[in-house]
Amino acid sequence: MNLPGWTREPLVHFLLAGILIFGLFSLRGEEVDPASRTIDVDREQLAQLSLVFERTMGRAPTDAELDQQIENYIRDEVLYREALRLGLDQGDAVVRRRMAQKMDMIASARAETARPDDGVLRKWYAENGARFAPEVSYTFDQLWFEAEGEAQAGLARLRSGSDWRRSGGEISLPASVDAKSRREVLASFGELFLVGLDRLEPSSDWQGPVPSGLGWHLVRLERREPGKVPPFEDIREQVENDWRTATIAARKEAAYDLLRSAYNVKIER
Repeated sequence: MNLPGWTREPLVHFLLAGILIFGLFSLRGEEVDPASRTIDVDREQLAQLSLVFERTMGRAPTDAELDQQIENYIRDEVLYREALRLGLDQGDAVVRRRMAQKMDMIASARAETARPDDGVLRKWYAENGARFAPEVSYTFDQLWFEAEGEAQAGLARLRSGSDWRRSGGEISLPASVDAKSRREVLASFGELFLVGLDRLEPSSDWQGPVPSGLGWHLVRLERREPGKVPPFEDIREQVENDWRTATIAARKEAAYDLLRSAYNVKIER
């Protein structure tokens, strides 16, 4: 039998899971455990236990080790079901957060394992090329002054034709910077200077003063160059990882919005 296409949508699965969890927690006050007293350890569960052990230890478990994993699973399951029966999950912030995380996982599960074709990834690459470009680079000359007034006076002298190499104070910063990345400029000059530098337009004229944590600077910004986006073939894996991360986030948000729309929230202040 062919099921309708909407039955395969992750948002539908998410909503159904939410209804089931809501139903479980709505069974408060019953004397009988809402979960079964029978614990089935089937072949699928055995395979999962063996896989977890192998990922942790780097090898398959021996028969004795697998038996111990089964006993640990049974112990956890018994204690978990009894905790639910006693209502110990109610009012527990850790449990509450963990359940919310699992709902998020349900919403994003298909995106985590999806293998998008090149058509999907090339479209993502074309629409989000800036994500894959290297850092912006800067080429500039700078002069340092201890006070803003000194920098303004220095700017007036430069505009009247003074030799820039004879201007400015002594400081352990390079007078000229050639094609340095944003990160490198930040490391040498600090965030305050970088913010001011981003406000300047490339020009052959001196500009400023630009503040920094060290004082004031006059800057002649020759170039600010955005990085060039590499060819798709060179960064396909990076594009796929970026697509998957963004798709997971979008599906989580869409699933939450779907559930949130069914609630009437009242906030008393």
